[in-house]
Amino acid sequence: MSLSFEGRVVLVTGAGGGLGREYALAFAERGASVIVNDLGADTKGGGKSSAAADKVVEEIRAKGGKAVANYDSVEDGEKLIQTALDAFGRIDVVVNNAGILRDRSFARTSDLDWDLIQRVHLRGSFLVTRAAWNHMKNQKFGRIIMTASAAGIYGNFGQANYSAAKLGLLGLGNTLAIEGRKYNIHCNTIAPVAGSRLTETVMPPDLVASLKPEYVAPLVLWLCHEQCQENGGLFEVGAGWIGKLRWERTQGYIVRQKNQSMKPEAIRDHWEKICDFTDATKPANIQESLQSMVSVLSQVESQGDVGVNPAAAAASAGLGSGIDPTKAVGQKLPPTTFSFNHTQCILYALGVGMSTKDPDHLRFLYEGHPDFSCLPTFGVIPSQAAMMGGGLSSVPGLNIDFTQVLHGEQYLELYKPLPTSGKLTSEATIADVLDKGSGAVILLDVNTYSGNELVCYNQFSVFVVGAGGFGGKRSSEKAKPPVPPPKRSPDAVVIDSTTRDQAALYRLSGDWNPLHIDPSFAAMGGFKAPILHGLCSFGFAARHVLKQFADNDPSRFKAIKVRFVKPVMPGQSLQTEMWKEGNRVHIQCKVKETDAVVLAGAYVDLHGASGASPENLSQGGGLQSELVFAEIGRRIKDVGSELVKKVNAVFGWEITKDGKKAAQWTIDLKSGSGSLHKGPYSGKVDVTMTVSDEDFMEVVQGKLNPQKAFFSGKLKVRGNIMLSQKLEVILKDYAKL
Repeated sequence: MSLSFEGRVVLVTGAGGGLGREYALAFAERGASVIVNDLGADTKGGGKSSAAADKVVEEIRAKGGKAVANYDSVEDGEKLIQTALDAFGRIDVVVNNAGILRDRSFARTSDLDWDLIQRVHLRGSFLVTRAAWNHMKNQKFGRIIMTASAAGIYGNFGQANYSAAKLGLLGLGNTLAIEGRKYNIHCNTIAPVAGSRLTETVMPPDLVASLKPEYVAPLVLWLCHEQCQENGGLFEVGAGWIGKLRWERTQGYIVRQKNQSMKPEAIRDHWEKICDFTDATKPANIQESLQSMVSVLSQVESQGDVGVNPAAAAASAGLGSGIDPTKAVGQKLPPTTFSFNHTQCILYALGVGMSTKDPDHLRFLYEGHPDFSCLPTFGVIPSQAAMMGGGLSSVPGLNIDFTQVLHGEQYLELYKPLPTSGKLTSEATIADVLDKGSGAVILLDVNTYSGNELVCYNQFSVFVVGAGGFGGKRSSEKAKPPVPPPKRSPDAVVIDSTTRDQAALYRLSGDWNPLHIDPSFAAMGGFKAPILHGLCSFGFAARHVLKQFADNDPSRFKAIKVRFVKPVMPGQSLQTEMWKEGNRVHIQCKVKETDAVVLAGAYVDLHGASGASPENLSQGGGLQSELVFAEIGRRIKDVGSELVKKVNAVFGWEITKDGKKAAQWTIDLKSGSGSLHKGPYSGKVDVTMTVSDEDFMEVVQGKLNPQKAFFSGKLKVRGNIMLSQKLEVILKDYAKL
């Protein structure tokens, strides 16, 4: 499907020629209303004319497009945006393209040469974008393009003024991407190479002619479309080639020791290692950048020696020698007990996002509910005391810095539904210790008992930064491995918002780490605010699966495995993508606002539903729904006239399998004595329902209420939605198998 900008209002600065003209024409061709801004100055910023902008507007209008001209300087940003509001009532897209050149070697650059470049490129983009910003915030949509340059990224002789302004635009764009994200305002930066008035002064004529502006414009259109979720990106583009850039950083080297001054000689002596890009890191944000510094402070204070890098410093400095798997593996931690009642069960359910707004949640929130139950993932709570009670510090062969401990993965398996009150005992064992080079992985197995009966099993996979290098093995058959999801579209997606106080609520279930509540402690870890517990996201994802595929029946839950990838900030929305394959549901959890994956390689294993399995109904592997529609066809032949009187509507059904349309049926209960059609239907359909073959059978057999199926997203309805209320007449009374 082609990308349309119908209804969108686009401002392109410097649109009288070159790239700007190409952008304006391309947006207009796809339905946008365009403000063609051009001061009409020469390439050095002198003079003024309306001719350039007027000519482009005439071109657009001649092709049936909508455009108006604006002749103001970008330093009058408010006037440019006001033109958009006066002409079209809104502003959706700003392409900051206007620019001039005043190339000089650095020694010959005058104040005017410097100031004019900064005013047009950097200050102009700032003023135009600021004028549009609040309008975009209020309408919860905006797309902004900053135009940088290879000169800004790499430097170029004779362009000190231009290079500084262009890299400044990248910094401005990156910050706007962060600030605008929650308002659906995306900002990206391009470094284009194309023939224009500016590049013809620095490129051979034949190259200028070959690097056409139309080879750049499509990228700008994609980045500005509502479908595009790219935000904060930097792209080089030209000649039909597009490449995305990112920062890369060496592992670095710690060159100071505790209680000693830092000397330039130490830097000289380790310069090769400081500049060695082997195993380079790629920090994506300021938090990831600062985490290394925080890690260095801890490492220097803990042992003080010179180390190779923030991640491996402890290992090279001898801290890794504090790990001895031969002593640690098999060691048992002191048993822990956990006494609880319905209050802790309810508090945990609230902590992982359950709410009385959803009637299905009441069985986990009200102790008087006839089916009151404990959420299966509550099973991590009694076992986590083994992690947090300091038991690891007493294990021989585990001399580690506990400020460097990260929760890497989690596996939970239930052997029976959890009780809603009682006393549980957990016994923990060091299952294995792995050497990952940059750190160590400790596998901690925890069995939890009610009396002598095993209730659940947890495996905590703990990563200790900087504790590798002790010569141990890298993998273990004892580890519960993560499993990637299938390479197809998910079968179901659930989006759930966390609250600003989600971490404050979840911690009441026993995880008292100040990282999740204290802003100053979070800042020490490189985070701008306290982060959500990984096991809270874990609980969100598990209950999404439980509702989507097990009808919120905790007895169906068998096990869950997740790998923690990135943190979630309280208040962000969690998007759980699910793929069902047999009794295993693969899951991947993202932050909706950033599209960042936070839980990966994850899955939930379910017990099969009791009673006749849906597979038995398929009779040879075909669609189960075929049987139902065959029965509906027979019933229509018998009592079609009566059904037409009751229903008087034409229903369309699209049955899907593995996310793809597998069959199409039309039930005509409007004309004659009714009829059933398979395949494409030429007549008018009043309401069309799309549902998976499996969920259709759940509805037919009375296991899934149609209204619940609709509100959960399992049943999609197009057309006269009120007619779907008559489904019960067809499915319940006349389609029983």
